[in-house]
Amino acid sequence: MATLDGLAAVVTGGGSGIGAACARQLVAAGARVAVLDLEPSGGSMAVRTDVADAASVESALSDVGNVFGGVDIVVNSAGIGAAGGVEANADDEWHRVLDVNVVGVARVCRAALPYLRRSAHPAIVNISSIVAWAGLPNRALYSASKGAVHALTMAMAADMVGEGIRVNCVCPATVDTPWVGRLLAASADPDFERRRLEARQPLGRMVSADEVAAAVCYLASPAAGATTGTALAVDGGMYGLRLPARP
Repeated sequence: MATLDGLAAVVTGGGSGIGAACARQLVAAGARVAVLDLEPSGGSMAVRTDVADAASVESALSDVGNVFGGVDIVVNSAGIGAAGGVEANADDEWHRVLDVNVVGVARVCRAALPYLRRSAHPAIVNISSIVAWAGLPNRALYSASKGAVHALTMAMAADMVGEGIRVNCVCPATVDTPWVGRLLAASADPDFERRRLEARQPLGRMVSADEVAAAVCYLASPAAGATTGTALAVDGGMYGLRLPARP
């Protein structure tokens, strides 16, 4: 594991799922970690934060900066899901999901920039998704939001490279998180739906939150000092592999 001794990290959405796994692994690697979430827990510091509210975000980053003396790493994991085709969601839901999943990333990065500019090892890692690259059914709104996160990552990487701030994203496939578990539990046949999700990934299983977090920790660490403007797939081969259909 890459060492993050002495570095200060912020993880949005760090109260559960991928974000919680990121917070745990960052702490294990030696970082001081502030968990920003509507229901924060864990890390070295927990701050109730709504990424859809600029004042909440700015207050949270100010609190973290005061306690830690700065911010070196930002992990944008906060996000919400959406199902259905392009016609499935009304305008207000499109605005809500894009506001959290895309503008929320921008708000956090904007508030963190003054601290990152003073860091010797500044890094931003955004959680995108395989749906930013691959068309999956009934994911129109969610795909649009994660495609925007992917594009925003690349644009920020270009804008900030001259200041030494690295910006990357991780693109997981379906991750075995409590949120996915709740979706499966609500389906008519949870066991069948789980097998279906597992089968569409070449490895034959869902990705674990810890596997995503390991990729995040690497990209956030000084060990990845030459890596910026990169989207790292953690997807069980789902995007890159084209395998024969199983008999």
